[in-house]
Amino acid sequence: MPERFAVSGVVTRSAERGGEVEREWRVPTFRSVDELVTADKPDFVIVSVPWETAPGLTADLVARGIPVLTETPPAPDVEGLRRLWSEVGDTGLVQVAEQNPFLPSHAAQLSVVRAGTLGAVSSVQMSSTHLYHAVSVLRLLLGVGRAPATIEARQFVAPLADPLKRDGWSGDTAPTDATTTLATIDFGAGRMALYDFTDNQWHNPLRGNRIVVRGSHGELVDDRLVRLADPVTAVESRVVRRQTGIDLNLEGFALDHLSLDGSVVYRNPFPGVRLADEDIAIGTLLARMTDWCRGDGEPPYPLAEASQDHLIALAIGESASTGQAVAVGPEPWSREGAG
Repeated sequence: MPERFAVSGVVTRSAERGGEVEREWRVPTFRSVDELVTADKPDFVIVSVPWETAPGLTADLVARGIPVLTETPPAPDVEGLRRLWSEVGDTGLVQVAEQNPFLPSHAAQLSVVRAGTLGAVSSVQMSSTHLYHAVSVLRLLLGVGRAPATIEARQFVAPLADPLKRDGWSGDTAPTDATTTLATIDFGAGRMALYDFTDNQWHNPLRGNRIVVRGSHGELVDDRLVRLADPVTAVESRVVRRQTGIDLNLEGFALDHLSLDGSVVYRNPFPGVRLADEDIAIGTLLARMTDWCRGDGEPPYPLAEASQDHLIALAIGESASTGQAVAVGPEPWSREGAG
């Protein structure tokens, strides 16, 4: 979508790598941030570097007054999160590239929840992606904001064939030990989340994705909704995906919308463009980042939200390794209105 997105340039550490990027992506490269922003000041800069160096580079860009979209997580550990927040939190210039809330399925589920269809939501169970990515969706569906939480996690090991990884199909069907992490996250006031993730669940076709949202007046399980129509009638509906380009449909292969009972609950913001759902989510994040930088929209995913996601994710890891409950309390980014 060159009419919507353009890369001003890429900063690389070496001229050799810069040449590779220029040949492969056909974009200019620079050896320093100074060169990049002097050549063509961008709307924002994406920080896509190792965890250990991302906070320092983020702070450097913010000091120049440049909005930043940094990868998840924004810092490697709790102290790193606190240090980064102390340096840049109050500027409001840092957003985080957490795309999972913008996946079409999750966006549709959030639309159903916010419409009050389930009543007051009390629990969410999620088994698909890991740690801070999952926590971002869990918190949004529960509507808990950055509330304190108590986390209890356990890990279990069992054999599992793992024929597909990031690099593709291996052809190996021999089971190997895979770890499943289960965690409960108690946000208080009767609100809880269940986190369930197995090693390589993103890619392994032998493990599916599942989400359960339970409310006072109904339940949403993936795309199946059960709720009260009146005091003596429970009805079932489904979230229906309209995907063009299947069978004899000649509109081109693309997601059109998701609907519930004839009403659209999610519409693809890039109609007619052949994108996977993950790419739609990333494109949505980039589009919202651009709108926000130009004063035309709300911030897509502020540093405060991403810091809370990683704080809880770190607590899941700590509880799983120690076997003890871990309490997550107020942090500098927890206050209402923190950016």
